[in-house]
Amino acid sequence: MDQQQLSGIDASFLYLETPETPMHVAGLTYFQLPEGLEGSFYRHFRRFFESRLHTIPIFSKRLAPSLYDLDHPGWVDAHDLDLDYHLRETALPAPGTEAQLEEVIGRLHANTLDRSRPLWQFYVITGLENGQGVLYSKVHHAAIDGGAGMAINKALYDVTAEPREVAPPPTKAAPSKPAPSSPTAVDPVKGIADIMGNMMRQQLKMWETAPAIMNAMTDAFLAKPGETPKALGTLQSLLTQLPTLDAPRTPFNTTITRERSYAARTISLGDAKAIAKASGAKLNDVVMAVCSGALRRYLQEKDQLPLKPLIAGVPISLREPGDTRQNNQVSGMLCQIATDIADPAERLAAIVRSSSQAKQLAGTFRDAVPQDFAFVGAPILLQLVMLVYGRSGLADRLPMPMNVSISNVPGPPMPLYCAGAKVTALYPVSIAAHGAALNITVQSYMDALNFGLTADRRAVPDVGRLGDYLVEAADELKKAVVAG
Repeated sequence: MDQQQLSGIDASFLYLETPETPMHVAGLTYFQLPEGLEGSFYRHFRRFFESRLHTIPIFSKRLAPSLYDLDHPGWVDAHDLDLDYHLRETALPAPGTEAQLEEVIGRLHANTLDRSRPLWQFYVITGLENGQGVLYSKVHHAAIDGGAGMAINKALYDVTAEPREVAPPPTKAAPSKPAPSSPTAVDPVKGIADIMGNMMRQQLKMWETAPAIMNAMTDAFLAKPGETPKALGTLQSLLTQLPTLDAPRTPFNTTITRERSYAARTISLGDAKAIAKASGAKLNDVVMAVCSGALRRYLQEKDQLPLKPLIAGVPISLREPGDTRQNNQVSGMLCQIATDIADPAERLAAIVRSSSQAKQLAGTFRDAVPQDFAFVGAPILLQLVMLVYGRSGLADRLPMPMNVSISNVPGPPMPLYCAGAKVTALYPVSIAAHGAALNITVQSYMDALNFGLTADRRAVPDVGRLGDYLVEAADELKKAVVAG
């Protein structure tokens, strides 16, 4: 059985996963149902989805471990795809409010995916009081990041109400030998060869990249004669960022449970762009400023706002334009979000300064960040470390580098359609972790910035209130920056 082995970065999302920390990402798609639709929207969507399933190869792959779990697992063909497991339907009880939908999403998102099957699951949800349909689409992070998610969206969505023609799947030749009866079986000899080969490749790659890493370090910290020292700015940025290695304690810095809370809120993308233009900030800075304003108010009301500014962990995509490979290509940076500043305009200016320094630092060492790793026994050892970390409650006591995750994913600027139904909104659902119990992920769609707040239910039981404060913080920032 041919295997496509996972990279160290992709596989790490498997090793980080425990019952309390599922490592899947998801999305909520709101539909305006097609006019004149008769019968079940679930059946209508299923027929459409089956005709395009073959255009998303990862949806027909499952995991196969290496021999004795000595190295990263690989993707292999799943010969019997059980669509009744992967594509389900559920209906909200009356009256079908948004709060009821968010409660259902929190429960669905808390459940881990079955690793003996392809790592995805969709739910078609009906019963909303406004008559719209909703698709909750869950995919394991080992198989996908935000950029690859856009590739899946391309397979699912059209730009007109009339679905485009999609070529049928190619006829597959019969396998040369029967698939192993066990879903986890592998060829032991091939497993040993893969393990040894991968270890050797990793060692060679380390030596090959060592000169580039050393050059990056030299460029970062040593100035050339007659030039403005790039090193000086980088070193200053590094020194500025050192305090972020010890973020202030908040209710979000805790060991999390198996339960999730969720909220979805929207602000105007046009307003956010106007704020960015008026202040000279980037759109991502505006997003962080909106989150900062909401978090400041939320923690103030609980009398838990630290004197030091909160620290956000912000993912950085390493994906090149046009790269649609369905894997993870991501790094990250730490940014102070100025929750200690009361004035919204001053808060945004402080975030701009902090994020500029963080981006400079991340860009300097971008080529030195490994995107793969391998060592004997990684699947067992790293999984054991995560289990011990979670069960010991160390996140309640150890210093944390950040308080909250904030991510901004660009989405389509034009209206989309799926199975003839117009897409009215796209919301992300992301990952909470030990020590970072709150994740705020933003996705743009047409003239909207859609915020998805995913949290541990015990740490943030009233996440809907925080979501409401996001909307109010955006209005407050617009009045302070644009009107002012």
